[in-house]
Amino acid sequence: MNFTIILSLILLSIIQGITEWLPISSSGILVVLEEIIKFEDKNFNLLFNISVHTGSLTAVIIFFKRDILGLFKNINLLNNIIIATIPAIVFGFLIKILNINIFLQDIKIVTATTLFFSVILYLSDRTKVCRTFDKHISNKHSLYIGLAQALAFIPGTSRSGITITCARYLGFSRIDSSKFSFIISIPTLFAAGVLGISDAVLNFDAEIILLLTIGFVTSLIISLVCINFFLKFIKNNTLTLFVIIRIILGLLLIFYLAN
Repeated sequence: MNFTIILSLILLSIIQGITEWLPISSSGILVVLEEIIKFEDKNFNLLFNISVHTGSLTAVIIFFKRDILGLFKNINLLNNIIIATIPAIVFGFLIKILNINIFLQDIKIVTATTLFFSVILYLSDRTKVCRTFDKHISNKHSLYIGLAQALAFIPGTSRSGITITCARYLGFSRIDSSKFSFIISIPTLFAAGVLGISDAVLNFDAEIILLLTIGFVTSLIISLVCINFFLKFIKNNTLTLFVIIRIILGLLLIFYLAN
């Protein structure tokens, strides 16, 4: 087994664990690094992406286990989470059937969406807080956030970024927006993980399974640390730092494409 490949995959897993929960775009960065590292097997790229996203899924379930159990006492919020999840499931299913995953991984698309949605994120964070999820979340709000989440299938958009952006435009606080974004990620990441697991079983290879396991465990650990950091950070800070990071990343991508 190539030691360089293992280090590269660990690096990708760390980046996934960090950026899945920050409004930066984990999939976008992973696409860029995979383009630079140039793994020959595109199918393995997709399978590895699913593996590290499953690690992130496990982390968010562990971190929000009390909130998740509490949903059974708050049927309204549970219904809204289901509503917010449906668009992503539908769009993800269509992408799978139409087999356009490879197309969506184009680095030019990543560059454009990284820059465009950084502006949208900045503007949304100027919205005044006028609602709380426990009292004011409606089916319509959840549908809007769910449709926004569906856009995250385009690398560079950022699932957390676009859902937080939508929730902020609707007048919810950064904390409420982030928590809701993280919780509605669970069904979406679970669905992607199921598809990935079926592919891994059908194409069983001991070495590949080991590499996927490394990615899963690394992403899980880093995700737990990152979720905790992010929620503490936004209590007293705006999202401007992440806007700046996205713009810098977008400019670096333009430079990379130009050369």
